[in-house]
Amino acid sequence: MGFQLTLPTLREMGEGFLHLLFPEICVACGQDLPVTGTCFCLTCQLALAPSNMYLLRENEFTDRFWGRLPLEGGAALYHFTRKSPVQRALHQLKYHNKPDIGIKIGREFGKKLRDAEIFRSVDAIIPVPLHPKKERLRGYNQSMMFAQGIAETMYLPVLNTVLTRNKFTASQTRKKRIERFQNVEQVFTVKKPALVEGRHLLLVDDVLTTGATLEICGLTLLEVPGTKLSMATIAIAGI
Repeated sequence: MGFQLTLPTLREMGEGFLHLLFPEICVACGQDLPVTGTCFCLTCQLALAPSNMYLLRENEFTDRFWGRLPLEGGAALYHFTRKSPVQRALHQLKYHNKPDIGIKIGREFGKKLRDAEIFRSVDAIIPVPLHPKKERLRGYNQSMMFAQGIAETMYLPVLNTVLTRNKFTASQTRKKRIERFQNVEQVFTVKKPALVEGRHLLLVDDVLTTGATLEICGLTLLEVPGTKLSMATIAIAGI
């Protein structure tokens, strides 16, 4: 009996050929990945600290905003730890011109959020904006890349012109919470409120630390009548 090529066999051959031409690499260490659609290699996966916050209405993420910001849901995909694969991936995303890392991780998280009851009513995704000057220097907004990836697997629009940053602010990295909050007060504006009125919005950023930037963005969006708010980040850091 001759060998018969089935559709799955042809697909696997095609994927294998594409992988030879355009190999997928780990977003943290750069090692070659098998054709699995994952972001991290097996070695890095063992060092990750994933979370199941997207399955819980109240969790470590939402606790950061308790009493300050009404959230429908909130979740980070990973816990952030120093010298971890997540830290290396985020560093590559923000400072080494690797926007595809945000898209790949976003796609992975989007699959989880799409199937989580808490996030099923989300209507649109909004990335935390960068000031145009900072975005020109970096070449892209890392939060927009993350939003784009989530949107691809949640089948939702990204509204990246609704929330704008109208003041250039210093880096938040080494600031304490009160300093971060003061640094972003009155920084954000909703330019097109009609696009978000009455909708459930998913606000996304790369990392949740103190939550000052996300809080100010969230409060600004909630000023629009009828809006509901959820949040998602790649990682959550200890404070």
